[in-house]
Amino acid sequence: MTTKTDNIFSSPQSPAPFKFDDSVAEVFPDMIKRSVPSYPEIIQNIAKFAAKFVQPNTHCYDLGCSLGAASLAMSSGIDAMNTPSVKIIGVDNSQAMLERCQHHVNAFKHQTEIELKHSDIQNMLIDNASMVVLNFTLQFIAKDDRQGLLQSIYDGLNPGGLLILSEKISFEDNKVDELVIDLHHQFKKDNGYSDLEVSQKRNALENVLLPDSLKLHTKRLESIGFTSVSCWLQHYNFVSLLAIK
Repeated sequence: MTTKTDNIFSSPQSPAPFKFDDSVAEVFPDMIKRSVPSYPEIIQNIAKFAAKFVQPNTHCYDLGCSLGAASLAMSSGIDAMNTPSVKIIGVDNSQAMLERCQHHVNAFKHQTEIELKHSDIQNMLIDNASMVVLNFTLQFIAKDDRQGLLQSIYDGLNPGGLLILSEKISFEDNKVDELVIDLHHQFKKDNGYSDLEVSQKRNALENVLLPDSLKLHTKRLESIGFTSVSCWLQHYNFVSLLAIK
């Protein structure tokens, strides 16, 4: 599928909360590539994690699957011959994103079954899971609901199962927080976004994307019961953690 250039915030507009609507779905691959540092590396390594952790006769979940990059990465990493009867379940509450996700799933070859569901991830029953991916999804969930969602994931993971949690984070030190925010904004400008686009996107995400600190993420996962929790990748204020049950 052809990728359209993200110019959603290129002209002045009235402030409105960010939504994963048709306009975002149409340009999402370009948007995330130009906005999220090391996003390609995260997707590539999801495939490698899947190769090591996915077990036969289990489920994999991509919660907040957007256009299916993590689902397809898991599929590419799974050796279907030696890991039979695996199903990848992609879940998203945006119908616009899910429709384009289905096109992506149909367009790319994959041996492992991928089933897409239109649902709030907080209502999903996680069952018989060997791998779950939350790729920049938890940050859009109300803070009071995050513990419960992660607990449901933990409960649905089999022993030895893996959670990959990728998030934008905040820093407890205000000077460091301001520094990495500036570096991230420069990253976006280096990728062709204007000052206006950066400013309007930030305003749209305010009170929609609510980051936690890396310390809080780690403490929360450990308190739920994950035996191994580690940040395996960090680029500015974007991180990816692994948590093993």
